[in-house]
Amino acid sequence: MEPISAVLLVVGLIIGAAIGAGVLNYSQNARGRNRREMAEQEAREIIAKATHQADATTKEADEKVKAVLEESEQTTQRRRRELDKEDERLRSRREDLDKRLERMELREQNLNKRQSRMDKQQNDLQKLEDERTQELQRIAQMTVDEARTQLLAVVEKDARSDMARTIRQVEAEAREEADNRARDVIALAVQRLASDHVSEISVSVVPLPSDEMKGRIIGRNGRNIRAFELATGVDVVVDDTPEAVTISSFDPVRREVAKRALEKLVVDGRIHPARIEKLVEDAKADVEQTIREEGERAAYETGIPGLHPEILKLVGRLKFRTSYGQNQHAHSIETSHIAGMIAAELGADVAIAKAGGLLHDIGKAIDHEVEGTHAILGAEIAKRYGVNARIVNCIASHHHEVEQECVEAYIVEAADAISGARPGARRESLETYIKRVKTLEEIANSFEGVEQSYALQAGREVRIIVRPETVDDFSSLKLARDIARKIEETMQYPGQIKVQVIRETRAVDYAK
Repeated sequence: MEPISAVLLVVGLIIGAAIGAGVLNYSQNARGRNRREMAEQEAREIIAKATHQADATTKEADEKVKAVLEESEQTTQRRRRELDKEDERLRSRREDLDKRLERMELREQNLNKRQSRMDKQQNDLQKLEDERTQELQRIAQMTVDEARTQLLAVVEKDARSDMARTIRQVEAEAREEADNRARDVIALAVQRLASDHVSEISVSVVPLPSDEMKGRIIGRNGRNIRAFELATGVDVVVDDTPEAVTISSFDPVRREVAKRALEKLVVDGRIHPARIEKLVEDAKADVEQTIREEGERAAYETGIPGLHPEILKLVGRLKFRTSYGQNQHAHSIETSHIAGMIAAELGADVAIAKAGGLLHDIGKAIDHEVEGTHAILGAEIAKRYGVNARIVNCIASHHHEVEQECVEAYIVEAADAISGARPGARRESLETYIKRVKTLEEIANSFEGVEQSYALQAGREVRIIVRPETVDDFSSLKLARDIARKIEETMQYPGQIKVQVIRETRAVDYAK
């Protein structure tokens, strides 16, 4: 019984295990179905929500597209209207141009017809003129060329005689007036004044201790030289010249400031933009001090007290200004002395003459900054600072830009001419001198009848020897005047050039 019970027990256990497994499986399937149903429900909700959002987005996009389309349509319509207006304007313009072209063509046709009538009339007039000329030649028994030659010969002879007589009369009057005005006071004034020669100044050269300093002046990527040129307003030329650089500027005061600043930089050795600005400011202060001192020195040396400080400053600025190589500061002092001597000899006002001579060129201190001639500018400045009206007239009239109103104005003009024209006052370079002398001789030789010409007295006189069989006495006077006028028109020179024409006839015979 025990084995059967054991078997039954095992079978029962197996059946119970199977039933338990089936119950467990059923329970798991039920939970799975519940989860699946919940998931499907959640999925349906998500799909519904997404569908709703998609509908809303689609509706919004449709509205935006509709708005864009409407705006585009409005823009298109507006542009179409503008294009229609432009097309209408162009059509109107084209019609106007067509009408104008028709009028021009009609006018051209009228002009052509008128030109044809004028050509015909011209031909008729020319035919009548030829017939009249032939008739006159038949009556006079002389051709037109022969009559013209005889008439010109008569007129030329009369004109030469009248011209020579007039030239001699004018020259005699000019010499008489010059003798009465000048007398011997000019020579006396020049003899009493001794002045130094001056040299031409065009650029400033700064010596360097070594060529290595050029690189330091230029700086890295050229920053030092750019900073220096910007601070001073000059051009610094660093070329192959050993141990030197060149400073170039139209403004002489600015060039002097740059020269002094660069000399200080070379001595100091510390060359950088900040140091450059500092030393340039120091150099400007030094130059301003020098200008004041030179103005006061000029007034003290010429004995002219009471001048305004700004007037003295302008006189001092002339220290750095040259004209034809002549220093204008020294020229002003020299002119003042000469004017005072001439005024003393003639019994004029010495103080007015000396002040006019000192201040006559102060306009040159600013004529590169303000438009106008230096005489007028100087007179305006002097008048502004309360200078005597007679002195103002001396300044304004020394180049005949205004009328001379007092005898001191004539004296200042003469003193200015003496100071500029005296030997050694205005030095020229050798190349300029040789070119001027050659030009003088070329101008003289270009005239008919000239045999030889020589430039004398450093180009201040040209002597011309003419062929006596070609040039008569009357023609020599006209030749001298023509050569002088051509020199005035084609050359630039200080002072004046004397033109002397020599006509000589030599008779040679031999006693046998």
